[in-house]
Amino acid sequence: MQIALNDVLKDDGKILRVDADFGSDTFEMKLGKYPITRKTPVSLVLTNKGKRNLLIQGRMDLTILIPCGRCLEEVPVEFELDFEKKIDMNLTEEERREALDECAYIHGYDLDVDELVYSEILVNWPLRVLCKEDCKGICSICGKNLNHGTCDCDHTDLDPRMAQIRDIFNKFKEV
Repeated sequence: MQIALNDVLKDDGKILRVDADFGSDTFEMKLGKYPITRKTPVSLVLTNKGKRNLLIQGRMDLTILIPCGRCLEEVPVEFELDFEKKIDMNLTEEERREALDECAYIHGYDLDVDELVYSEILVNWPLRVLCKEDCKGICSICGKNLNHGTCDCDHTDLDPRMAQIRDIFNKFKEV
């Protein structure tokens, strides 16, 4: 959804309140595509702080299904986005990028709500998601989820530093 900023920027101190919908049912990035199972409208307050400085305040709640880092089962992760952005509309898009204020959600005098929410989700993305603290993960041989039971695979992993000693014992077995 695009919001025109022209009306807010006309008068110093002007405030615009908007409830906007986040248009996507999935969150996509290089790591994958994640379904969004619940989302509230984005509540935005746009304030002209004077001298073409814009304050964007927003709030949104959503739930995204993210695979567990050990067993790969989808885990519902709650995101409570609460953000505040200060935009100097006197700067060009290039000047904002150079100042490391990469606001890809401002295009000319329009605010792209979907891009704004996307960047906030990305900033708040968890480093690791677990279905439970004691998740057993998956079998490295057959791929079975070990939270649902054990498998019949041989899990006698030997220390690779002991490989030469194992080879000696294997030679004695052959003789």
